[in-house]
Amino acid sequence: MKKITSLALFTIALAICSFAFALDEKPMAKAEHVMFTGPDLKWGDAPPSLPAGAKFAVLEGDPGKEGFFAIRLQMPAGYKIPAHTHPTDEHVTVISGTCNFGMGPKYDDASAKEMSAGAYVVLPAGMQHFAGSKSGCVVQVTSTGPFQVTYVNPADDPRGAKK
Repeated sequence: MKKITSLALFTIALAICSFAFALDEKPMAKAEHVMFTGPDLKWGDAPPSLPAGAKFAVLEGDPGKEGFFAIRLQMPAGYKIPAHTHPTDEHVTVISGTCNFGMGPKYDDASAKEMSAGAYVVLPAGMQHFAGSKSGCVVQVTSTGPFQVTYVNPADDPRGAKK
């Protein structure tokens, strides 16, 4: 009987100590919720790493910094992003319109696949790919930063274009 009583008292003491340590710990930081309606989005020009003409809205995070981010990219009709790679996986959801995606070292309309609203595309890190839209579209891109665009052909990089 003494062993059972001792064990019970030890268990109760352990529970009390655990509770006391838990009270001492600092509470975890609460994450902020993110909610946007369409009109809430703040659209601006796409970054200089993309061809001129597209619009860009950041939903969450910062593509230029380490960590998760989500952005929307609005491509006008006839827009093309030449073949490029990224150091991280890129996850793309077509929100509206149609977007063409293809793999390989140069933009090729014949091999591109047209994806309509609701489509989801995963482009692994280092994969040479290209994208564009014949009629205009909005896509949502999620990935981890810092996000970089490296063009297969350096001459395609808009950052090197003369102003």
